[in-house]
Amino acid sequence: MIQTIIKSITFEEFLEWYPDGKGRFELRNGVILEMSPNGEPEEVTGFLIRKINVEIDRLNLPYVTPSTYFLRPPETTTGYQPDLIVLDKPALISEPLWKKSSVISQGSSVKLVVEVVSTNWQDDYLVKVAEYERLGIPEYWIVDYAALGGRRFIGNPKQPTVSIYQLVDGEYQVSQFREGDRIISSAFGKLNLTVEQVFSSIT
Repeated sequence: MIQTIIKSITFEEFLEWYPDGKGRFELRNGVILEMSPNGEPEEVTGFLIRKINVEIDRLNLPYVTPSTYFLRPPETTTGYQPDLIVLDKPALISEPLWKKSSVISQGSSVKLVVEVVSTNWQDDYLVKVAEYERLGIPEYWIVDYAALGGRRFIGNPKQPTVSIYQLVDGEYQVSQFREGDRIISSAFGKLNLTVEQVFSSIT
């Protein structure tokens, strides 16, 4: 569920307003949205964060998976909080608002973004695909554990799917994985993880 707090504000006003430790919010075109996560998406997100961090440690990669951050497309009044983001630590020196406000505005700072689909699936498949592509984020996963997405995105009949968008010549190309498929990631080429493992993390 997403609840909307209707009042158009700037991104800078949003950062000033943001209540530390009291909920999770995004800014969409100047309007504050309160994100209301529920159990199953949180379980999937937690599982993926754990697996990705193990891989980062195993390969001693210079990456970080922060818990608090905003992903801001340039020159917009929008600030996203993806379910999982993997950042390139050396690139953060070029982010003007990272140290002060944990804001990412350059796709070159990002290795991977993951969204776990909930009832607002249109945002993940339509809005964020376009925004993340425009930002130049090299890899974007849509983890649709409950097959909520439209048939044009996950097929007919619908089934649980992990869609991985990879940036090729400035445009996303999508690969889809289901059931026992091993997830193929350019960000984590040696990741040994199947779709079934991800979806079985739900109690």
